[in-house]
Amino acid sequence: MVKIVGIKFKNGGKVYYFAPGKDRYEKGMGVIVETANGLEYGNVAIPFAEVADDEVVSPLKPVVRIANKRDEEQVKRNEEKRADAIAAAKQKVEARGLEMKIVGCEFAFEGNKVTFYFTADGRVDFRELIKDLSSLFRMRIELRQIGIRDEIKLMGGIAPCGRECCCASCMPDFNKVSIKMAKNQGLSLNPGKISGLCGRLMCCLAYENDYYAEACKNVPKLGSEVETPEGKGNVINVNMLKMEVKVRIEQKDAVTYRDFKVSDIKFRRGGKEKQEESKEDKEGE
Repeated sequence: MVKIVGIKFKNGGKVYYFAPGKDRYEKGMGVIVETANGLEYGNVAIPFAEVADDEVVSPLKPVVRIANKRDEEQVKRNEEKRADAIAAAKQKVEARGLEMKIVGCEFAFEGNKVTFYFTADGRVDFRELIKDLSSLFRMRIELRQIGIRDEIKLMGGIAPCGRECCCASCMPDFNKVSIKMAKNQGLSLNPGKISGLCGRLMCCLAYENDYYAEACKNVPKLGSEVETPEGKGNVINVNMLKMEVKVRIEQKDAVTYRDFKVSDIKFRRGGKEKQEESKEDKEGE
């Protein structure tokens, strides 16, 4: 087992493991750590833990010290420079007529490098732009192209649910999301209802997909014929959270709509009639 301290550099970002120093750490505390790019400022996410040897890449970089007032002021100055730096970079991009969009930037803690993030439809020759920015900022310049989902993660925003976007607040990595997940949950396939600010499928579709994917195997299809205690009918709605179905039953001149537990009906699946049974003890595939 290896003793580690977990450090985050961004809200909603990944937790990186570092070797603890002699200090005692508290969650949320600012610290200075050694990275491949030099000293960086981060916040403690895991004050102390022991993890298996195969979960870390040895040797671990160390936590140099707990951030002091001077360090905090340096971080604040770097943050205050971001808006002006982005505006200046946008002006240089426009002057060069480049088909790219500057969406953010980060100053290295030690103030010797600034990284600009941009989006573009294709590859961009920004060699001359690098020269312009180096002359303007008098420090090392890095330009990094990102995708539309990364743009929202970087900039943040309010999602359709009314909360901050998951990618910018609580999701270190992007989940794989597919239209099948929306179908499994019985959601409208209207792009405007299942897409996030990035225009892609909402990441939260993956959160409960394991449950819905399993539940789909154990309920009848919409429109299918089922046998209920009150006669045969057709399924017009499925509630996979309550494991209930609404059935339309025609009897003589009357039409009724009734809700039944899935366990109380019989339906065809795979060409065979099956009495639905509880799946609570079934192991996942």
